[in-house]
Amino acid sequence: MDTVGCMVGRIGAASVLTIALAACGGGGGPATAASPAQPPAKPPASSGEPAAPTQAPAADPVKRVLAGLSTEEKVGQLFMPVLYGTAADTVSGENQARYGAQTPAKVIREYHLGGVILFPANVKSTAQVVDLTNGMQKAAGVPLLVGTDQENGLVSRMSTLMTRFPGAAQIGATGDTGLSRAVARATGEELRALGVNLDFAPVADVNIDPKNPVIGQRAFGDDPAKVAKMVTAAVKGFGDAKVAATAKHFPGHGDTRIDSHSGLPVIKHTRAQWERLDAPPFKAAIAAGVDAVMSAHIVFPKLDPSGDPATLSKPILTGLLRKELGFKGVISTDALNMDGVRKKYGDGEVAVRAVLAGADLLLMPYDLRKAYGAVVSAVKQGRISEQRLDQSVTRLLKLKQARGLLQEAPVASAKRAAQVLRSPEHRKLAARAMG
Repeated sequence: MDTVGCMVGRIGAASVLTIALAACGGGGGPATAASPAQPPAKPPASSGEPAAPTQAPAADPVKRVLAGLSTEEKVGQLFMPVLYGTAADTVSGENQARYGAQTPAKVIREYHLGGVILFPANVKSTAQVVDLTNGMQKAAGVPLLVGTDQENGLVSRMSTLMTRFPGAAQIGATGDTGLSRAVARATGEELRALGVNLDFAPVADVNIDPKNPVIGQRAFGDDPAKVAKMVTAAVKGFGDAKVAATAKHFPGHGDTRIDSHSGLPVIKHTRAQWERLDAPPFKAAIAAGVDAVMSAHIVFPKLDPSGDPATLSKPILTGLLRKELGFKGVISTDALNMDGVRKKYGDGEVAVRAVLAGADLLLMPYDLRKAYGAVVSAVKQGRISEQRLDQSVTRLLKLKQARGLLQEAPVASAKRAAQVLRSPEHRKLAARAMG
C-alpha cells in the first residue's frame, strides 16, 4: 500500500483524517506543494537546440506525510504499546480493558499508533506471526514500526521460531567482531521475514559490576573498548539486514545492583568515569549509524542532579545525547511500565516529561489512555510545542523512510519466512557462535 500516494489522494475539503477509511491506510491530507519548476536555461548561441526543461524536485515524503497528520495522529506516532492477541482481529478482553478497543487493529486505529512491540504471547507459528504483522500494517494510517526484544540469549522474544544464537556475553568473549556482525545480520534477516522491522538490540552497556541483576550476560563484556567494537559490528549487521537497531540503555546501565524493572538505580560515576567506562559503546554505535538509542531508567547525579531518571532528563537526552554526542536518530524510552520510571510521577505525566526531555518513541506505557491523552493535552495547551512534537514525528518518519517503510506498507511472506527462519546457513552460524 502506497501510504504517501494514498494520503495525497485525499486532498479536498475535509482536512481532518478519518482512521476508519482503511482502504487508504487510515490517514491523509494535503501535501506540501513542490517548488515550481525553474525556467529552462538559455542554450549557448551556437547550439541551435532548445535546452531540456528543468524538472521540479520531488516533495520530501516525510514532510508530505507530516503535513497530513492531525495533532492526535502525530501524538499517536510516538507510542509503541504491547497489543494482545495472535491476529490483528483477535478479540481480547485485555485489549478492551487496557485500551477500550477489543482487537489489535482497532487499538491501532483508535490511537493512530506509530508502532507496536511483540512478545511471546503474540507468537504461535511463523505463518501466524506473518499474518499478524501484515494485518496490523493494514490497520495503520502510517506504516508501523514493529519491534521486539531479540537480543539473543537471555532476552529472545521470538526464540520459539528463530535460530537460537548465543547471547552477547558469549559472542563478546570470542573477540570476533565478524561473528557479532554476522549474528546480528542473521537475526535481522529472520525478524524482517516475520514483518518485524525494529530490534531493541544491541545492548551497549558495559557490565562493570559482575553482580548486576539486569544486564549481566546481556552485555558484550566488561571492557569498554571491546564492547564498543562488538556494538559497532552488531549495528552494521542489523543494517545489512535492513532492520533498525537500537543501542541500549543510555547513558549506561552496567554498574548497578538494582533492577530498574522494580526499583530506581543510582549510578555514582563521575563525568570522567562515564566518559571512560559507559560512553564508548554509545559513541561507537552513533558513529556506526545506529537508528535508535534507548534511555535507561537510572538516576545519574553527575550528569543531571535533579534526581529524575535519564528517561525524563533533558540534560541527559537532549543535552548529552543529542547535543554533545550529536545523535540525530530516534530516542526511545525503555518500557514506561517499569517501576524505575513510575516512582515519582503518574503515567500521564511520565509520558509528557519524556517528550519534554527529548524522547521520540514512548515504549509500553503502563496506561496508554492516560499517556496518550496527557500528551495530546500538553500539546494543545502549549506545554509541548507543535515544533517539539514535529521534531519527534519527523525523526520517526525518517527512520521509517530509511528502512523502506514509509511510502509502502511492507508485506511479509509466510513462504519466504519459512525459508529464512532456521535456515541451514543460520544454523551453521549458530553452531559456530556456540563454539
